[in-house]
Parts: sequence; structure tokens; C-alpha cells
Amino acid sequence: MNRFSELMSGQTLLPIIQAETPQQGVSIAQAMADAGLGLVEVVLRTDASLEALKAIKAAVPSLRVGAGTVTNVDILQEAINAGSDFIVTPAVSPSLLSELTRCKVPVLPGVSNTGDILMALEFGFEEQKLFPASLSGGAPFLSAVSSVFQSARFCPTGGVNPQNKMDYLSLNNVFAVGGTWVAKKEWVTSENWEAITAACVDALEA
Repeated sequence: MNRFSELMSGQTLLPIIQAETPQQGVSIAQAMADAGLGLVEVVLRTDASLEALKAIKAAVPSLRVGAGTVTNVDILQEAINAGSDFIVTPAVSPSLLSELTRCKVPVLPGVSNTGDILMALEFGFEEQKLFPASLSGGAPFLSAVSSVFQSARFCPTGGVNPQNKMDYLSLNNVFAVGGTWVAKKEWVTSENWEAITAACVDALEA
């Protein structure tokens, strides 16, 4: 099974793109690539998400582009058909995990408690996304479970920001953090792509 962290190649930020149109997605992704990022996640929360994913892969070939918010087998297949380089889910279930084990691309399943962590581990997924991180115990939770689930490593997402991201990244069982703060909605609406690039640069330097 391919490891998600290997695809990230040391990048400690999993930037999240939510696009209303394919062109908007391309503009956000280009701004992120301009900051030196090599991997982005397109969340499948809008009607244009899959087309945005395809458009980003075509327009910014230097980026690895994955699909997030994958909640069932149908969406999973659509994401794979769109050329997704990796898959991220917000939660897990036995049926979804079973399908994810068959994926030919890296997968980051979402967990929110110890039962989820154990279930994901039982299906072979040692790298997991804690979501929503801030409402699932945050850094103290991940610190507490580190001795119990010693093989598990995490990418917390949800409520992560510039002020608390180092609380997570300082933990031995955290390899990256995910977040939307580097592409704020108001920047996207006003097409302030330079602000997105600057926020990504700051996130990578800190």
C-alpha cells in the first residue's frame, strides 16, 4: 500500500482547495504552486470540483492533485476516473475502508476517535487524517494516543491555523497539517492570488 507521506515528499502542509469553477481552482492551485507547494487537495464539495481537479492537473502539471471529501464508493470511483493522485476521506466505515484498500493511489482516511483509528489500522492504514481536529481533542488527543497506537501517524485537519499548527507538527506522530487558512474565501472571491501565495510561503517557512 502506497504511503501518503511519501507522495508529500516532506511537505508539511496539505493545502485545501474549494473551487466554484474549474478556472477558479486553477488560479488557486497556481498561486499555491508559485509558493513552492507540490501537492494540493481539491475537496469534492461543489458541482465543479471534479472538473476543477482535472483542469488543475492539465494546467499545473507540476502539482500532485488529490480528491478530498470522498465519502462513498461512487464518489471514490469518480475521483479515480478524474485522475486523482490521492484520496482523502472525512470519515471511515468498514465498507469504505474495504474499497480504499483496493486503490492504486495513496489514501488518507479520516478518523475522529480511538475506534476509528483502530479500524483504519486493521485495514492497513497507518497514516490517517484527524478530522475535525480541533473538535476531536486536537494536539492533546494525538499526544495521548501516541503510546497506544504507536504505528499510526496523522495529518490533522479542521481548526488548524497559523497559531496552533506547530502544536501539531511538534508531535512525533504528526507528519503534516491540513488547512484552508492559506486560501481564505475572501481572497478567492476577490481574486487575490498573491495573498494565497504569501500565506503558503509563510506556512512552509514556519
